[in-house]
Amino acid sequence: MKTLYIIDGYAQFFRNYHAIRTPMTSPVTKEPTNMTFGFIGAMLKLLRGQGNLGGPPDYIAVAMDVSGDRGTFRSRLLPEYKAQRPPSPPDLRPQVERCLAILRELGVPIYGAEGFEADDVIASIVTQLRVQEPGLRVRIVSKDKDLKQLLELSDGDKSGHVELYDLHTDKAYGVSELRAEAGIEPRQVIDMLSLMGDTVDNVPGVSGVGEKTAATLIQEYGTLENLLENASAIKGKRGENIRAAAGMLALSRELITLKRDVVPDEGMFQLGAADVSAFRLEVLIPALKELGFNRYQEEVRALLGQASAVGVGDGSTATKAAGGVSEKSGAPSQRGASATFGRSSGGVSESGFGGLFDSVEREAAGTEQTIGGAVSVMRGRYLCITTQAQLDELIVQLRAAAAVAFDTETTELSPIDAQLCGISVAVTPGSAWYIPVRSPSPEAHLDERTVLDGLRPIFEDTSKAKIGHNLKYDILVLRRAGVEVRGLGTEGSCDSMIASYLLDSSRSSHGLESLSLALLGATKHSIAELIGSGKSQRSFVTVPIEHATPYAARDADLALQLSLLMLPRLRALGMWDLFYKLELPLVGALAELEWNGILVDPDELDRQRERLGGRILELKAELDDRAMESIARTFDPDSPKQLSAALFNKPDAVEPGLGIKPIRKTKTGYSTDAEVLEKLGSDASIITPIPRLILEYRQLTKLVSTYLVSLRDAINHRTRRIHASFNQTVAVTGRLSSSDPNLQNIPIRTEIGREIRKAFVAPHGRVLVTADYSQIELRLLAHLSKDPNLIEAFLTGQDIHQQVAAQINGVPIDRVTKEQRNGAKMVNFGIVYGVTPYGLARRLNIGDKEAAAIIDGYKRRFAGITTFLQECVDYAKRFGYVETMLKRRRLIPDIESGNPAQRALAERTAINSVVQGSAADLIKIAMVDLWERLPREFQSESSRPLMLLQIHDELVFECPVAVAGRAQELIVDRMESAMLLSVPLRADAHVGKNWFEGK
Repeated sequence: MKTLYIIDGYAQFFRNYHAIRTPMTSPVTKEPTNMTFGFIGAMLKLLRGQGNLGGPPDYIAVAMDVSGDRGTFRSRLLPEYKAQRPPSPPDLRPQVERCLAILRELGVPIYGAEGFEADDVIASIVTQLRVQEPGLRVRIVSKDKDLKQLLELSDGDKSGHVELYDLHTDKAYGVSELRAEAGIEPRQVIDMLSLMGDTVDNVPGVSGVGEKTAATLIQEYGTLENLLENASAIKGKRGENIRAAAGMLALSRELITLKRDVVPDEGMFQLGAADVSAFRLEVLIPALKELGFNRYQEEVRALLGQASAVGVGDGSTATKAAGGVSEKSGAPSQRGASATFGRSSGGVSESGFGGLFDSVEREAAGTEQTIGGAVSVMRGRYLCITTQAQLDELIVQLRAAAAVAFDTETTELSPIDAQLCGISVAVTPGSAWYIPVRSPSPEAHLDERTVLDGLRPIFEDTSKAKIGHNLKYDILVLRRAGVEVRGLGTEGSCDSMIASYLLDSSRSSHGLESLSLALLGATKHSIAELIGSGKSQRSFVTVPIEHATPYAARDADLALQLSLLMLPRLRALGMWDLFYKLELPLVGALAELEWNGILVDPDELDRQRERLGGRILELKAELDDRAMESIARTFDPDSPKQLSAALFNKPDAVEPGLGIKPIRKTKTGYSTDAEVLEKLGSDASIITPIPRLILEYRQLTKLVSTYLVSLRDAINHRTRRIHASFNQTVAVTGRLSSSDPNLQNIPIRTEIGREIRKAFVAPHGRVLVTADYSQIELRLLAHLSKDPNLIEAFLTGQDIHQQVAAQINGVPIDRVTKEQRNGAKMVNFGIVYGVTPYGLARRLNIGDKEAAAIIDGYKRRFAGITTFLQECVDYAKRFGYVETMLKRRRLIPDIESGNPAQRALAERTAINSVVQGSAADLIKIAMVDLWERLPREFQSESSRPLMLLQIHDELVFECPVAVAGRAQELIVDRMESAMLLSVPLRADAHVGKNWFEGK
């Protein structure tokens, strides 16, 4: 049965525009391309005919809305029809024109009729074809519910049939789906839709009647006419609403009903004009080059049967060596599809380089796969290297390649302790090799020393680009195995996890599995399938190599394919320098931090734990005494429910309480969080010390459990150091975060919290050098806003908060009160976070009016800051994102939200992202600079300072006592030289035997 796909043009344009949120730009014409990229990808998916498509289509056509000067016939019937719809985004129109031009060049017929919508044109074409081509299957590429009424033209049991088809989810919707979903027949769809109305399009319906209710009513009464005739018998509010709407339902029905006799402006539909075999695919190549869509060029060439040019380095020789991807089409070769993994007397079959896991072999027999039409993904040809001859031949291919993608498999998660199980490498998409060094069958493969000695020149070659996903982990694993990975700064290198983060920091996951599925349409085996999970989880070393091979090799292959997709996007978005000069080198710097770790004294942790434990027992005893005095009963201070009852229950309740007036209610009762307890503790009318005691109790128990205990558990038994992970892809602002353990959360606001830093120590004969930026965000705000008064305040070199307080209050600097300085300080630190009078009043414990006066005075005196803040918001509204000084982008999707709270949050986010993101860039610059400079300045490894930690705006180093002064001077100099601003950067540095002394 031949099939026509008729596309609802604008519906697909809008869907692809909103599906790809990352702004994209042509490197040649500078035009926006995110929607164009998605739409062309969807068209190529359609042309490939994969998945539920059941093969390539026979015919394709596009229908478009053409409202004309007088609008559509529906807007003339009801002026309010679609009147509230917001105007199209300004960057959508040029992309629509570009897509239409490409469709015309390709030869796809486009139909529209002035005064009618695309749905009417589609309905008319389908009606015409049911008469002229009764055996033709018609699939309408749209999700529009109004088009469901055309399912009555299906007549699918004898001849052709009509379906709706969602190209993005690969799902068809026909008569059987309608019956299962709504329980009605196609002829009843118009009645159901008329009852529902459409709030988006302003089509009147019955109040309180949605799709389910409308379907139920039509099921019961059969038709809208019969329902209205019996409306008087329908009881309650529903009956009232139906009777009230009866007069408008005829209009609703007319608006809902699609016209089936529209003659397109282009003339009657001609099926031959939509014949796919006549499309001119070759004309797409120049347009795709101009738009920078490199991978799509390869897809078009594959459709044309031409040789694929996708690859890294010498793809042809790598292909021949792998025997995996044919030189003509990029599809798996017959040799690749037929190879199987077997065991000979030597443990491995002699077919090629080894063999394939069964599931991979079955995949290899299939065709290319894609999701959302984004990128064509070849099913993998994954091979195992088990002999010296195979390894030698592979090394020849790796040497010839300009870039090598790689991934490691290990005995455990911690890279500091993990031993290598195997290495996978790839140089051309669709092919990869796995080289085991540990497995259940060590006699079946090479040993670690042999493999690493062979691969070391490849990994340590600074001229060869390196590609991977979460490269920091692999760098650390190979370093422990004795191999230094170099060449990250070489153009062509890529960490696809970092690239994904730069392209869209708000993405929920930058994991390889998530990205591969979303961007490549590729799935991968879950590690849990191989080693289990939870208590039954075992080491990767137990996985047979026939199972390990496809899993491990696919990771290298997918990282390579993602990199080929992402690098052009980074260039197009202007983040090439940010990626290659900062974020990618930072991977190496962070690997150095994690490798070094920081020495921790477990005895000091135990001493603090014992001391705090004693105070906790004292607090519990005092709480019991106070409770017995006040309410004649005790309560568990660790139970929010019992504490709430003790504080807020009336004295005569079953569980008597203090009867304090609650401050805030939650879903589970009255809140007893820290903010509530602080307010109760500072309320002079509340005599009991219980809120204050609970606050201290909670603080101490958290210090013990969250820090003193967990830090001790995190000490590595072999190095006696804590090797925390530093993460580049977590904080959306560009800030680094730490985990396992989270050192950035160690409290520093209280003296007892700061004491924890005493446990972080330097080894004998060495000291810690700590250096942190002073008021970095405020200095960046001065530079970015160009406010002369704030700049002047910094240039004087005096106390910035006192200076600002003097200017706000119009008093000499020596007359500034403590309260005035505190107010200025709070606004200084809170201005980029959107500090409100309410928030400031709460922090300073003053009235809202007084707080508002402080903020107003600040904005009047520093008008340049106010202008800058508004510019950030305006930029976000214009482009949908904001940028840091180094062009790091953050999407601000809710900047035009109709919800005032969401919009206000988006505005604060836009402002904060520019300033805090630039601060993140600044300290990263300093880190990379020092990481690269220290080996040059201190050539002797024994005297070289080691970078250990990055915590907010602070860096911590360890160095010999003899070079501490010199190291301190160098660190401060490089930190203060990281950026050239209109105000001086200031870094304060200290030397001490432990981290506490460094502050």
